[in-house]
Amino acid sequence: MLLLGASAREVGLLVAMHSAAWLVISMPAGILVDQAGRRRMAGLTQALAAAALARATMAAMQGWTAGIGAAIFVAAGASVTFMLAAIAVIRSLVASTQFARANASIELVRGSAAIAAPLIAGALAARNMPQAALALAGGGALWAVFALRWIPSDPPAHAKKPREPMLVAMRAGAAFERAQPLLRAIALCAICWNFAYFALVVIFVPFALERIGLHAATIGLVQSVFGIGSIAAALLAAPLFARIEPRVFLVAGPASSVLATSLLLVSPRTGDGVLPALTYLLLGFAPVLWFICQTTLRQAITPRALLGRVSATIQVSIYGVRPLGALAGGALADLAGFEAALMLVLAAFMASALVAWLSPLGRLRVMPDAV
Repeated sequence: MLLLGASAREVGLLVAMHSAAWLVISMPAGILVDQAGRRRMAGLTQALAAAALARATMAAMQGWTAGIGAAIFVAAGASVTFMLAAIAVIRSLVASTQFARANASIELVRGSAAIAAPLIAGALAARNMPQAALALAGGGALWAVFALRWIPSDPPAHAKKPREPMLVAMRAGAAFERAQPLLRAIALCAICWNFAYFALVVIFVPFALERIGLHAATIGLVQSVFGIGSIAAALLAAPLFARIEPRVFLVAGPASSVLATSLLLVSPRTGDGVLPALTYLLLGFAPVLWFICQTTLRQAITPRALLGRVSATIQVSIYGVRPLGALAGGALADLAGFEAALMLVLAAFMASALVAWLSPLGRLRVMPDAV
């Protein structure tokens, strides 16, 4: 927004381009993860992400919005495949009793990045250098390529079998997801939550600038609090999961998001960043515990040979709805104001909480053994 002088609607379009990759790329990527070496796939995707982010940096320096959107789409597509490969690598290399700890370790790294990235982006924006943030992201992707060398090689799941046609492979993953009540509930809960969250992503920066009166650097600081919540969730996940029933985390994640949005709605009355910071702290803590819990559940109840495709099917549900949330949030903010858009966010978070509470997720007392 600060780089291009874009409106909320244009920011929504850029966010939608990023999110559309999760919808378009997930299913083919899931097949590749099941049929190819997972470590190799992870390395190739990070190299592609680095190249795409370098192109996005050039487009940003030229003020070319369409070029930024196209490059972001490619980088997001690489991230799609990388995340599917990471989930499959954990399933292959880690004992089932350690799934939660391994998933929490990944979230710990992502939470650390969530703290650093908004702070760096806000500081660069305050110095009129926002395009440098894209270049730093590309450098991070290159570092990931080298870091993957320390992960043991993982042979293809179907190395000795003929590869299935793409449509047949897709249907196998989708059919398993539809037949499993827990997976269906995860998908529906995540659809509502991600619609709300990405509507909020589009709304928050202009809302904070215009309604609360925060500066760019303060907005970056507020958003970085999400990472603090994520790190706390990742550090506490394994001991909490050992003592508390899974259903608590699977319901509390979306329920806490309702409270977070309520705090944001009243934040213009205070005119400072305290309530927005609490909002991002809540969004970074309980929903991340929910994500770790549902990922562990998904790894446990899905056969290894189907995990890439099943994860892709869930991922389409989780991330494919994000462009709709981004577009709806930006459009409603332009047409009816930020408060109306935040009410949409609140309603979608409430729907997610109701799904979790009323579905089998709300009755899951013990994590199943891995199949």
